[in-house]
Amino acid sequence: AAGRASADALSWAGILRLGLVQMSLGSVVVLTTATMNRVMVVELALPAVVPGLLVALYYATQFLRPRFGHGADQGRRRTPWILGGVATLGLGGTAAALSVWLMAWNAALGIAAAVPAFLLIGLGIGAAGTNLLALLAATVAPDRRAAAGSAVWMMMIAGLAVTGISVGQLLDPYTPQRLVLIAAAVALVAVALSGLALIGIEAHATQRANQRAAPERPRSTASFRTALAEVWADRRARIFALFVFAAMFAYNAQDLILEPFAGHVFAMTPGESTALGGQMHAGALTGMLAVLVSSTALRRFVTVSTRVWIVGGCAASGACLVALGLGAQTAPAWPLTLNVALLGFFNGAFAVAAIGAMMSLAAEGGPDGDGGQEGLRMGVFGAAQAIAFGLGSLSGTIAVDLARRVFASDATAYGSVFAAEGVLFLISALMALRIAAPRGPNPTQEHAHGL
Repeated sequence: AAGRASADALSWAGILRLGLVQMSLGSVVVLTTATMNRVMVVELALPAVVPGLLVALYYATQFLRPRFGHGADQGRRRTPWILGGVATLGLGGTAAALSVWLMAWNAALGIAAAVPAFLLIGLGIGAAGTNLLALLAATVAPDRRAAAGSAVWMMMIAGLAVTGISVGQLLDPYTPQRLVLIAAAVALVAVALSGLALIGIEAHATQRANQRAAPERPRSTASFRTALAEVWADRRARIFALFVFAAMFAYNAQDLILEPFAGHVFAMTPGESTALGGQMHAGALTGMLAVLVSSTALRRFVTVSTRVWIVGGCAASGACLVALGLGAQTAPAWPLTLNVALLGFFNGAFAVAAIGAMMSLAAEGGPDGDGGQEGLRMGVFGAAQAIAFGLGSLSGTIAVDLARRVFASDATAYGSVFAAEGVLFLISALMALRIAAPRGPNPTQEHAHGL
């Protein structure tokens, strides 16, 4: 029966098609969190807290992720939520670029225009991202979930890297008009690619289930409040959500200050600092690939538990951030690109291991493992991650603004903030050691997929 279920589940071709959707999401988001952030702080000379507050506003909408997931659980259709979310995200990304253009003429007017743009970004990524991962958790065979989550996440990082590096080349010499054109083009490609990738995926999965006369997946009929209480009552789901919040806060505290740091301390141009962000995402892709290969092709030779990847990735990421803070004092001699690439590698290793564990917990789908709550559970984990991202981004920008007032040099200001973020990552690694392993049908599966 298990073999038949595995054969009838989503194929690797379908998994990779869904990965194209994740890639599209990353391509639009990277322009707002990296390129536009850098332009606001360096070219427009706005305080770092301005893009920090805007991105925090986008992340604040992520508390709606459980509601988006529950809505799809009740309707048993996730494709409209995903495609509608990508379209909303693309519209928000283009509007955000237009608002940056307005900031060059009138800062107050531009910031006011950026508020609804970033709200659209948040709503789009919340609806699409939550239900994309829930669709994977519901349709992928149990023995493929961790690998599928890794592959899809790697494709998203690939989208970040390709967009960052290519936009870095196209954006120099920088003009506001060029930024708007690039943002609009990326949004159009993202919507078109996602639409093509989603054609027939969900319908085909339902058809296969009907052909093998499989029981229909339970439909969530409980109210949102009742269903959310059931998820939060699950001790493992609750502890994992808290760990995700703590770890992702540390993960994202450096995101909005890395490119301004490259401009202020290493005198990089907008194109060079955008390419540096692309190098970090390329490093993350390599780290994810290392985890994926170790859990598939190399598994017969060596087995590395998810716990080891999570704890090791957190600890090494913390060490890289501390090194970045120390290296700022020797700029421009410090090998910044190598440091950032290594930080990306260990960030990627940690993140993909966490996604594997997240999908395994979400796939249980209900308090008795009877399905029907994949979207809600993924929404809870996604909300914990996204809210931590927003708070981390805001905290990082505020810390830099304060440090630049306290310290005489930008190198010392940024260095102190990076060192503090590194310590937070080390604390997250200690937290990961305290998480109990989730249930598994056998010790091997628990070792491969759980914490």
